[in-house]
Amino acid sequence: MNTTGKVDVLLGLQWGDEGKGKIVDVLTPDYDVVARFQGGPNAGHTLEFEKQKYVLRSIPSGIFQGGKVNIIGNGVVLAPDLFMLEAKDLEKSGHPLKERLYISKKAHLIMPTHRILDRAYESDKGKDKVGTTGKGIGPTYTDKVSRNGLRVGDILDGFEEKYATHKKRHLKMLAALGWTDFDGLEEVEKTWKEGIDYMKQFNFIDSEHEINNLLRSGKNILCEGAQGTMLDVDFGSYPFVTSSNTVCAGACTGLGIGPNKIGEVYGIMKAYCTRVGAGPFPTELFDEVGKTIRQRGHEYGAVTGRERRCGWIDLIQLRYSIMINGVTQLILMKSDVLDDFEIIKACVGYKLKDGSRTEELPYELEEVEPVYKEFTGWKTDMTRFTDKSQFPQAFRDYISFLEEFLETPIRIVSIGPDREQTIIL
Repeated sequence: MNTTGKVDVLLGLQWGDEGKGKIVDVLTPDYDVVARFQGGPNAGHTLEFEKQKYVLRSIPSGIFQGGKVNIIGNGVVLAPDLFMLEAKDLEKSGHPLKERLYISKKAHLIMPTHRILDRAYESDKGKDKVGTTGKGIGPTYTDKVSRNGLRVGDILDGFEEKYATHKKRHLKMLAALGWTDFDGLEEVEKTWKEGIDYMKQFNFIDSEHEINNLLRSGKNILCEGAQGTMLDVDFGSYPFVTSSNTVCAGACTGLGIGPNKIGEVYGIMKAYCTRVGAGPFPTELFDEVGKTIRQRGHEYGAVTGRERRCGWIDLIQLRYSIMINGVTQLILMKSDVLDDFEIIKACVGYKLKDGSRTEELPYELEEVEPVYKEFTGWKTDMTRFTDKSQFPQAFRDYISFLEEFLETPIRIVSIGPDREQTIIL
């Protein structure tokens, strides 16, 4: 069976926060459908245009382009109360959602008790905390895998009874953990159930059929990942990871698309690196340079407001991510944040505990020491540039080195948060 449409995948190659929302928005004009395939409201995509700033948590970033179909896939976990707040905000700003957004019946629901379980498990870990956002993502995916999940399709039949059964099981688990420190569950439940009623106004679909039918009819689909490759539950810096597959293969399982349908894989990376929460981060900077990157890059969580840890770009980690995802094109974000630096560094190898050196990502990232290559900074304000011909030579040299080392072409360079500040190479 030959399909006439195409499926391309867009995902983050580092520890998340690479700027995916903006790029989905830049690429969307070439697609008919934008689909989210994993993650939940713990990851925010920030978009800025027409002097407005929007943070999307569960809703695909194609929602701002009229006439596009937006799908929340089966691999996503959805919190009805947070979804309602996000959707109502967008509707207030004049973006009609109900005719543009479809929700998979197989997507799992984050219950209020999932959030309490999240806090309880994290507290129980003591010094081994993962640094979860406390949004209930992990416990929801745990329920899914242990075949105890509550899904969007359950809203349509006998929902109250199903909800009560799941809640009862969660309360038993909390009691077993000795966790009784949660007031206000009734209040949260009230808003949560309002969210369920609000969701009923949307189209619940069998998204795997819908997506494959759209493909057959010649529509082009962009699959939008949340978080980043290094937070993937299998290939990330485990256990300091999320609970889903953030890699390209996650688009197949999170939407019901055959791997042979995937065409371009866009990998997004920053010109430096950041991480939120606990876990290894070989190139992390604890000095003034790290602070400067954080301030210039506004490196604070879109959802949590937490300070992000900042460091130099890690090309060993990026090469690993490119391999795992089968990346065909790279997109370089936030180059402008490094505009004022005299010297710019890139990690090109790791020194291991035994003194040996490797250019492959090891099983244990905790105690590796980065080996850096230094570049002369371009010392130019690039934020007003409109064409690649304006790039200073030092920046061109930097891009050429990245392409050569990563063996993948850089197709787009972002030089500011606005959708206008995007240069196609």
